[in-house]
Amino acid sequence: MIITNVQFQPMICLYLIMILISQTMAFMVSFTNSIKHQDMTHDAILETTADVCIQQALNKGRKFVLKLPMNVNSVAEACSSSKSAKSFQRSINDISSYNAWVDFWKYFSPSYHFCNEEFLAGRDIITAGVSAVKYSVKRQRYEAARERLGKILHTLQDFYSHSNWIEMGKRKPYSILIKPNTPIDNIADSETCRKCTESICRGNILEDVIKKQKLTSAYFGWSKPKGKCSHGGFFDPSSWFQGGINKDSESSSHGYLHYEAASVATAATGELLQDIRAAIGDSEFLRLMGFRQTVLCFVIDTTATMSDDIDEVRRVSSSIIDSKVGTAVQPSEYILVPFNDPDYGPLTRTTDPNVFKRKLNALSAYGGGDPPEMCLSGLQLALTGSPPQTQIFVFTDGDAKDKWLTGTVKALIEKTKSVVNFMLTTQHRRRRKRESTQLNEVYYDLAQASGGQAIEVTKKTLSQATSIIADISSSTLVTLFQDVRNPVDTENFSVFVDSSVQNLTIYITGNSPDYTITSPSGVSQSSTELNGTLGLIQRVHNFHTLRPNISEQVGLWLFSIKSTQMYTIKVVGQSAVDFMFDFVELSQGLHPSYSVLNSRPANANVTLLVSMVGGDNVSLTEVSLVKASSSISLNGSLEEVASGQYLVTFNSIPAREFTVRVFGQISVSRYSANTFQRQSPTQFQASTVTITTQPVGTMEPGKQFTLPFTLATNGTAGSFNINVSNDHNFETQFNTSITLESGVSVNDSVTLTVPENTPSGTDVTVTIEAEAVDGSDSNYAVLRIAIIAPITDFTPPLCKAVSVNANCSGNCSLSSWYLTANVTDGNGSGIQSVRILKGNGNLTTTTVFSDTGVNVTMVIYNASCCSQFLELVAVDEAGNVASCFHFVGVTELSTSTAPPVTATSMSRLIHQTGTNSAECCLILPVLLFLNVGLSVYQFMQL
Repeated sequence: MIITNVQFQPMICLYLIMILISQTMAFMVSFTNSIKHQDMTHDAILETTADVCIQQALNKGRKFVLKLPMNVNSVAEACSSSKSAKSFQRSINDISSYNAWVDFWKYFSPSYHFCNEEFLAGRDIITAGVSAVKYSVKRQRYEAARERLGKILHTLQDFYSHSNWIEMGKRKPYSILIKPNTPIDNIADSETCRKCTESICRGNILEDVIKKQKLTSAYFGWSKPKGKCSHGGFFDPSSWFQGGINKDSESSSHGYLHYEAASVATAATGELLQDIRAAIGDSEFLRLMGFRQTVLCFVIDTTATMSDDIDEVRRVSSSIIDSKVGTAVQPSEYILVPFNDPDYGPLTRTTDPNVFKRKLNALSAYGGGDPPEMCLSGLQLALTGSPPQTQIFVFTDGDAKDKWLTGTVKALIEKTKSVVNFMLTTQHRRRRKRESTQLNEVYYDLAQASGGQAIEVTKKTLSQATSIIADISSSTLVTLFQDVRNPVDTENFSVFVDSSVQNLTIYITGNSPDYTITSPSGVSQSSTELNGTLGLIQRVHNFHTLRPNISEQVGLWLFSIKSTQMYTIKVVGQSAVDFMFDFVELSQGLHPSYSVLNSRPANANVTLLVSMVGGDNVSLTEVSLVKASSSISLNGSLEEVASGQYLVTFNSIPAREFTVRVFGQISVSRYSANTFQRQSPTQFQASTVTITTQPVGTMEPGKQFTLPFTLATNGTAGSFNINVSNDHNFETQFNTSITLESGVSVNDSVTLTVPENTPSGTDVTVTIEAEAVDGSDSNYAVLRIAIIAPITDFTPPLCKAVSVNANCSGNCSLSSWYLTANVTDGNGSGIQSVRILKGNGNLTTTTVFSDTGVNVTMVIYNASCCSQFLELVAVDEAGNVASCFHFVGVTELSTSTAPPVTATSMSRLIHQTGTNSAECCLILPVLLFLNVGLSVYQFMQL
């Protein structure tokens, strides 16, 4: 349709301008006073996680105490994992960021927001995403699972704002949205809305639509069919003379229902999380949420000369594991990546310390040939297979043969903020300058970029340096200060240590540092005093360690260092107070949103989203970008956008590498506070080159996948070398060179071929690098893409009770009950597991073949009559969940007479109930009332 009337042209132009800067229709993502997507996501995750920990506490017979108000710290503490608060917060941040991603990148896709009555397409996005989350967790790819989870939660939450579900009087979630095998057959097929007649847009949905409970949703833009409902708002031209139905905020067209919609959307978020929890199990759910992410990660050279080093790694790891087993600081995950020449990998990731020990003991030193080895290939696997901010330890005595991966590894370090520590051994005590500066130059560069250490040792002194592994493999480790300097005269540093810091440790790395350390009380010790007033200085070649043993450590510490060669200084400790941040790109308009950058920031304005952890009494006062190898810093402008969350903007940034440093206050009372400082170990840098990748979905095994990207520069024009790598060695096709003009963007693409035998749930990390021919500038884009096979099984397992026997009279501790049942999956993917979701009895399962050739999982559950609550879940290989049995018990009875509970009567009632074909499971709520000498039952179907 072409509009020729000139009076419409200004309005059309205004609309087009506005639409370019606006976002799609959704609950607000951030930066408003209404309930936002991250509020609903945050609250539902806290509630579901607390529910998981309550059940775990009950199963273990311990109390569950949750301090109010409920927040990340209180839930982590109640889950007996207070040291996981930081990684728990990081997981929530990641999920929330990918939730915001949908508004940033999918603002013109109605199905992602349940607009335009695209209910089936929206439901498909959710159910396919839920399956991808389950497959990713099954492959222990938690980062990919969080990404997909955040995206589908946005779509799910938008249903309650953009549809008429709330207007129909519904105050519970529409569970069909997470059930792919259930039809949505009540979608409106005629007109649904009329024009609003009041300033508050009530009553614009037709009465017949409400009466017949017909589903409709908001349309946006020029293409709304006649008689359908509009979204509403200034940016929606379809609603300018009609009004809308969205409930995104208090000021929306149906803003009077905003809080009801947000409440139901939060409940729906919890329902989806519970479905995932049931499918993956409680322990895996907690890992998905970042709990207990204390990781011990080793990348080990297995060439022939490394025999002594491998023995030392075995000794150190065994010592750490044995000393921390059963404690709160026990590593929750163990990661091992061997490398040789030309082989490297595979990556082993396990939560079982005995499995890790067996993998280490199975390593043998062999081969290698020429000295250079495939070190960076092994490190690449570790960086993509470990959680973010992992401390990685690399053991090698040879140079890197695969130096072409240096840029890729640097990009992964910046993206993951992981810290890489190198243990560089030589055959003899004598160390030559060439060995320490040229042979391993790439290792020093990567250690410096990540904020790690490059420690030079001999085979005989390796054991003296490995104590650092136990020191820094802690989930509560924080960096207070870090810097690197080239040879200079005397330089002075100051570091403020706050009262929350414990186990203060000072590391100085260099071949010729001469230093003096002064405590807040004025006590000093020089580098020539190995055993002085502050403590014992341990030296292993270029590595110096001091753990102050004085009682007064709070206050300003002073460091005076003189060296003729490059050195680094790092001050760390253990504390619950820390910060996290991401470089983000903002978008303004109807729905302000943001997207976390997957590349280096532009060399103009830079925005950080900073989150504080450590409690509600922690606040941020200053954020600065500190130029590496310099004391120069640039302060940003702070805006608190949520509790403990800040937007920080910088009008200019350092020209080269920089770190992020923060100062803040820890309130100890109404009238007093302590100052704290923290710093990012990782070095970052900006670029005049930009690599922008388009939104991508999942890849399929056996298929080619095209990844489009756009390259541009606002700097010097010329040719740029392109390099693309991935951590699975998938076949990749791309142009190796692109010529750019300043200010002009070029579109290109990468093609990956996924092998047909790639398991569903695998994810591949793709790194695209662009570097100027003269090496003056470079940038990268890092993407994690899940590989999911087409899903054909949407039917949950089928549960059928065989018998229930109970003798729950008298003393409950002296009597028991048991259930036997059969679980099948028909022609589906097969039963993966049958688990106790709630209950603390004993469960045994056995898989047999029936007469028809179908696998049958035989279930036997028995428990004390003191434990009468049971909920079993059956999960098939596709992740479909069936909640099979509910038994609920109450321990007191006021009546004086009751018939006895018998196996025959209970079994008869069970079989009379049968199986609910719609749910594909048997739900049996049974109330068992116990009294001394008496027992009764009452059966009811929920």
